[in-house]
Amino acid sequence: MNKDVEAGLRWDGRRVSGLDDILILHNAMPELDMSHIDVSCEFLGKHLKAPVLISSMTGGHPSTFEINKNLAIAAQNLGIGIGVGSQRAALEDPSLVSTYSVVREMAPDAFVYGNLGAAQLGKYGVDGVLKAVEMIDADAMAIHLNFLQEAIQPEGDTDARGVLKRIEEICSCGIPIIVKETGCGIKREEAIRIRDAGASAIDVAGFGGTSWAGVEWFRSENDTGKVFWEWGIPTAVSIVECGVGIPLIASGGIRSGIDCAKCIALGADVCALALPLLKRGFESAESAENYLREIIDQLRISMFLTGSMNIKELKKVDILITGPTREMLEERGHITGGFVKRRAER
Repeated sequence: MNKDVEAGLRWDGRRVSGLDDILILHNAMPELDMSHIDVSCEFLGKHLKAPVLISSMTGGHPSTFEINKNLAIAAQNLGIGIGVGSQRAALEDPSLVSTYSVVREMAPDAFVYGNLGAAQLGKYGVDGVLKAVEMIDADAMAIHLNFLQEAIQPEGDTDARGVLKRIEEICSCGIPIIVKETGCGIKREEAIRIRDAGASAIDVAGFGGTSWAGVEWFRSENDTGKVFWEWGIPTAVSIVECGVGIPLIASGGIRSGIDCAKCIALGADVCALALPLLKRGFESAESAENYLREIIDQLRISMFLTGSMNIKELKKVDILITGPTREMLEERGHITGGFVKRRAER
């Protein structure tokens, strides 16, 4: 399918992720040498050379082998993390395992995380999660929440009963568990429940990137997908909502190193990119690596222009929040006194 499935822009041309409403205040006298800036970080016990992840995207079809191979080579060379798409296909058909395991083969030193859907936990349970871990020698597992997509799919699994209890059971299996959305974001109430269930991290996967409702619209020509194309919590809002004291991944419409800097300033620990890398992963490992190098270089420049020597300092820079994002955060009680963000306790 060759269709534009991004959530798109608002009527005024600004992105629906809310990141255009975030302004990092420029430091005219940063008083540091850009070449000495440290963009590395620690995430779930692994050292990353930059706070960047290649988000969970693909696997489970022979044509995805090369994409995952190329993306994994890029991750290995850059010292960043990489996730795989839902491993459900390989659990049901072992002949597809190589489309996932190639990631660990090509990225032996990278932070690699697996992926299964929350809707399928009842079927696969802890044993299925451990098989998925073993399949790619995963450092962590992502459990994705994709109930919008499930609701629109004619064959979707819409029984969401007991999901939190199953996540709690999975969190006791001895490997870090990341609970992630898939384009609709997560609000504070659910973030707290996810934290209390024992999850090691949250991936907000907010509204503003790929629209899975849009994917289903194109796939099935079901107008319900079109109706729900713009359903969700914008990424910028969801980052603040999910500041509940556990590591936080920002994703959903991140398209530059400046976006990464904004997300980290809002409270994220690392940033994940998906759609922009899909085409480049199809092209070559070099294409994916070059794109990611640009993202990391843009992040470093952003840090220089805010006087941030490292990621910890970037988290403390002054920002202004404007427009609909400010209105949403004020309504939800996250900011007071105009543009001043009330930082969540971490």
